[in-house]
Amino acid sequence: MLTEPLWTSSDDARWQLALAHYSAVIASQGVASLADHDRWYHEELPGALRSRAPAYAAHDELVRLTEWKMARGVWRARNLVLVRGNSAERVEAVTAEAFASVPHESAPIAKVAELAGVGPATASALLAAYAPEVYPFFDELVAHQIPSLGAVAFTPAYYKRYAQALRERASALGGSWTPARVERALWSHVGGKIGVGLKR
Repeated sequence: MLTEPLWTSSDDARWQLALAHYSAVIASQGVASLADHDRWYHEELPGALRSRAPAYAAHDELVRLTEWKMARGVWRARNLVLVRGNSAERVEAVTAEAFASVPHESAPIAKVAELAGVGPATASALLAAYAPEVYPFFDELVAHQIPSLGAVAFTPAYYKRYAQALRERASALGGSWTPARVERALWSHVGGKIGVGLKR
């Protein structure tokens, strides 16, 4: 993988190369379920969410999304148990309300985070699947690459600054770049997983 910081680069070719390596980096993580979860998350879930009127996430989708997030990052069994414990009706109602408030920069994240076991990072994963042009997934490894953000904190306020930084970078890169694609390129660029003991 490239070793020079990607965040400070304005070279579209470098960003495209990092993004192109994403699938290989996923495969290199050594997590048996990750590649399948990742394919579902990027190729199937977005269309499923947008096909409904009004849009909402089903309980099983929120559970699998949480499994994807943990497989790509840090596995937290207790959080997964809590997510599974939400009723299907509540998941649908809360996520429908969240999606209805898109593109507000913070309200949808805060709404989804009302569900048991869901913090800003898990909430952002759902919003990134639904509206990648507005919301990037909140990943610690990515946040560490943005010096202006300081120490990573899995809080709504930190996510707001993180998301804005990635929106600005996507806008600067132009073309087909979205905040969600910028996140994937940065994660792929450093090629691995780290984690801390914070609710995500």
